[in-house]
Amino acid sequence: MPEKSLFCGMNKPADPANMTETEKKHMPVIECPDAVKAGEPFKVHIKVGEIPHVMQEGHSVQWIDVYSGSNFQVRVDLTPVFTAADVTVTLVKGGTHRTSTLRVVERCNLHGQWEAVKQITVNE
Repeated sequence: MPEKSLFCGMNKPADPANMTETEKKHMPVIECPDAVKAGEPFKVHIKVGEIPHVMQEGHSVQWIDVYSGSNFQVRVDLTPVFTAADVTVTLVKGGTHRTSTLRVVERCNLHGQWEAVKQITVNE
């Protein structure tokens, strides 16, 4: 049976504790506080890959999207050669929900879409 195409759906590591080289280069890494205060801005640092992803003319990350749950927050478009797949965005969480799931989706022009998530707590 042929392998699933990297362009069929959302890519995630089969075994997060033992990632392949491709997974290590494509999984978004989310760095932000585990707990934030409702209504106060906080920084979310995102880099593509624990091994930095290349940004060459023929192979690059095209964009990085950030969601809070299923709600779209921001997209950062990237340009090969002139940008790095490493961004920081500032978000503000409301106090309606006590927990929130940050989802980051990135798209590599050769290896499709990759998703990572991080749970955060929202305090009053």
